[in-house]
Amino acid sequence: MSEWPVVVVGAGPVGLAAAAELVERGLEPVVLERGDQAGAAVAQWHHVRLFSPWSELVAPAAGRLLATAGWRRPAGEGYPTGAQWAAEYLRPLAAALGDRVRFGAEVVGVARRGRDRVVDAGRDSEPLTVHVRRADGGEERITASALLDASGTWGSPNPLGAEGLPAVGETAAAERISYRVPDLDDGEVAARYAGRHVVVAGSGHSALTALVAFAGLAEREPTTRITWLLRRGAVGSTFGGGEADQLPARGALGLRARAAVDAGRIEVVTGFRAERIDGRDLVSDNGNRLSDVDEVVVLTGFRPDLSWLSELRLELDATLQAPVALAPLVDPNVHSCGTVYPHGVAELSHPEPNVFLVGMKSYGRAPTFLAMTGYEQVRSIAAGLAGDRAAAERVELVLPETGVCGGAGLFDEPAEGQAGGCCAPAEPEALSLLAPPRR
Repeated sequence: MSEWPVVVVGAGPVGLAAAAELVERGLEPVVLERGDQAGAAVAQWHHVRLFSPWSELVAPAAGRLLATAGWRRPAGEGYPTGAQWAAEYLRPLAAALGDRVRFGAEVVGVARRGRDRVVDAGRDSEPLTVHVRRADGGEERITASALLDASGTWGSPNPLGAEGLPAVGETAAAERISYRVPDLDDGEVAARYAGRHVVVAGSGHSALTALVAFAGLAEREPTTRITWLLRRGAVGSTFGGGEADQLPARGALGLRARAAVDAGRIEVVTGFRAERIDGRDLVSDNGNRLSDVDEVVVLTGFRPDLSWLSELRLELDATLQAPVALAPLVDPNVHSCGTVYPHGVAELSHPEPNVFLVGMKSYGRAPTFLAMTGYEQVRSIAAGLAGDRAAAERVELVLPETGVCGGAGLFDEPAEGQAGGCCAPAEPEALSLLAPPRR
């Protein structure tokens, strides 16, 4: 297979790290990125600060490759925004990889050469064929010795509907729904929401980040009404551990969100599992109705797009849609990001030879992904593809004692004073909720 390149899908943090590892191993990668720049997805949450510091966001092989190009490593204790991560690391890394990285190249399908998924013969001897659609509308086929899918999950947000499918009317109401944390420092974006009734649905870090930002907007524009919609029956540990949280940035975020709720700037509605959108009303599966809604920000997580991998034989967990050997290690019912054991080629292999889902996509629907863990994934896989079995099976990542969580931080929080870490959820505490919402 050495006559063909290794195709890496996605020029994000893990995809570019994979390319750097492959180059260091003497293998030739081709990185295919649908967007027009490295870190195209990261750039879409440019205004959000990560919980992880620079020291944990630069892949080892990538750092060595960049050093040869005279790159200046950012101070390890700093906490970048998405914009800084892309501009100061991802784009220079893509430049260092040169023409191995191709932009405007969307992978629309992958198959074993000359065979659909039903044919047994030749699956371990024939190369892969990667079907590519270029930005100019043209098509091409790339023959590959292996495939690393680092395309992530950013393009496939979960819907508002509680069943994992869009609520009735959700598609028709698309102009009033956003599935990303809005940049309220942008005047045009802020104007869309100012003075209106905005519903934020979700319970993770992204939802808390949005709530803090919207609370600030409500202070500036007092006619703005913010409702926080939760599927769970109580807020419980959603705010985190506060000052006792082992992840200080998350604790600060939770405290600010809770302060906004206590101050009456955010109304909370719990136990609301959206079933349909009826005009300006949201209706739950038990008939409860939230009325006069102008805008909805849905922050309920992401899922992998597996459609273009349909001709490959993947072995995925029925619940998480992650590789079956990896799923128990990342199950969010058991693990936080700091308790996910480093893993590599063994856990990420499939019945289809030399095909790997890596990075966020490897976690399926689990939300606990960590950049450092992704870098270890691709280091192990590159070693395996190069025939270095000992290195592939060796664990070279040592997580800090409490781990590190990547995720959406505060819009305006300075880099100083934030720290990494991860911990078990805090014990639930009683809260005074403002429900039902005012009319």
